[in-house]
Amino acid sequence: MNIHEYQAKALLHEFGVPISKGVPVLRAADADVAAKTLPGPIWVVKSQIHAGGRGKGKFKEAAAGDKGGVRIAKSPAEVSEFAKQMLGATLVTVQTGPHGKQVNRLYIEEGSDIDKEFYLSILVNRETSEVSFVVSTEGGVNIEDVAHSTPEKIVTFSVDPATGIMGHHGRTVAKALDLSGDLAKQAEKLVSQLYAAFVAKDMAMLE
Repeated sequence: MNIHEYQAKALLHEFGVPISKGVPVLRAADADVAAKTLPGPIWVVKSQIHAGGRGKGKFKEAAAGDKGGVRIAKSPAEVSEFAKQMLGATLVTVQTGPHGKQVNRLYIEEGSDIDKEFYLSILVNRETSEVSFVVSTEGGVNIEDVAHSTPEKIVTFSVDPATGIMGHHGRTVAKALDLSGDLAKQAEKLVSQLYAAFVAKDMAMLE
């Protein structure tokens, strides 16, 4: 079963994973109120579809504008305008195919200052039945492109189900992302929390 980003974040929050505040919206009329419940001054308006590549995707309908499926707004009024454009429109991404997917809900999220983006996913290795981590310093881009062009920037490892997650796994992630000090400690804690959520909720993939 696939779930939306906002649903996944609610699950992860149960396990202590730090999550930005956000509000799901199904009607454009609710977008302004949703934005005003968040601190601002930047809001992120995110299309909720079961596909990746939303930020770089394009809507089929001209009325949706020429921006992608993830948009930065600088006022509640702009959040509302984006919601009117995006809800009900068809978003085409690298994962949807040419037909695209209709956007029936949005996630209005508080903006964050981003110094660096990383990639981390957890999945079940079908050959070994072990839980595997995929980590890269090249966040914010299609991981398939990274695997094709610069595979050396991807680090993978598996977790023995007999022992579960251990300290050295977190340190492996921190080293792969070139983190040190407090950031490395945060990464180690995050790895443990994500693994706990993955196993407890019987996930197939967490990205």
